[in-house]
Amino acid sequence: MIIGVPKEIKNNENRVGMTPSGVTELVKRGHQVYIQHEAGAGSGFADEAYLAAGAKILPTAEEVYGTAEMIVKVKEPITPEYALIKENQLLFTYFHFASDEKLTRAMIASKAVCLAYETVELPDHSLPLLIPMSEIAGRMSIQEGARFLEKPQGGKGILLGGVPGVKPAKVLIVGGGVVGANAALMAAGMGADVTIADINLPRLRYLSETLPANVKTLYSTETHLKEELPDTDLLIGSVLIPGDKAPHLITRSMLPLMKPGSVMVDVAIDQGGCFETSHPTTHSEPTYVIDGIVHYAVANIPGAVPYTSTMALTNSTLPYVIALANKGWKQACEDDACLARGLNIVNGKVTYKAVADVFGIN
Repeated sequence: MIIGVPKEIKNNENRVGMTPSGVTELVKRGHQVYIQHEAGAGSGFADEAYLAAGAKILPTAEEVYGTAEMIVKVKEPITPEYALIKENQLLFTYFHFASDEKLTRAMIASKAVCLAYETVELPDHSLPLLIPMSEIAGRMSIQEGARFLEKPQGGKGILLGGVPGVKPAKVLIVGGGVVGANAALMAAGMGADVTIADINLPRLRYLSETLPANVKTLYSTETHLKEELPDTDLLIGSVLIPGDKAPHLITRSMLPLMKPGSVMVDVAIDQGGCFETSHPTTHSEPTYVIDGIVHYAVANIPGAVPYTSTMALTNSTLPYVIALANKGWKQACEDDACLARGLNIVNGKVTYKAVADVFGIN
């Protein structure tokens, strides 16, 4: 199969869809891999490394899309890329369709095959291609939240871990999945006073048993969240409904419960955000303020650490890329029901129910 890896063009997105080692694995199986010029530069992978792995370098995205049968990338296509996508071409990337109707309609019109990393699902309901980025986003949510609690960044001026004689910051994490657990682990390691809230009691029991002692668990209800907000310095939103739009668990009317200079980090923004006042931001302009509360809602948080992110992503995606290249998408999905769950749009038809329901598509 002919595989293309274009350069990402989303704001400050320095990740790349495949490492040189991933290229080596495909080439030795007889596949052709075309990399756009400097596609890996932001992640620390020079064109020379791809050439040594057996790839060919093409100067433009137009040539990569025009040549490839399968496109492997990181982020969803954005407007300048829509016209490059061909009918029957396989796109394997993060899509997050439920939060973007324009993208959904464009991919329907393209008649391409859209296989989304975030909805590939194992029998235990875990999401193997979302987990590595969720781990990074969860850890970075604390790193970024701590930064924006600093007074020059608009925050309260609180050190997350405190110092002897001064209490640490209070961190509330809404959602106890992979993002939430990694956020809690990082916040606890920095010495914060951490509470993690979820509606899944078995999950809360597990988190209570495995996370450090300075992490408390809380059953998530509107009343309980309202009780926590007045003392919360850093609020992390990490709720995920696979393939569907995130629910708004923190509403505009709840913001006055928080003290000015508090920080909200919405990691769920890729799926529409779990704070009512969230809208996507970028690494170049990551925050805005509403009712005195600093909002951070960068839609590609792991893009800030592209070497780590690209390595982690390729580790997870490569076995699936190899299967798709070896067998073609139809046979690969027929053989692997977990991979088949990644199919969201096929030749103009929406095949993932949650996406169809969000936009009323039959």
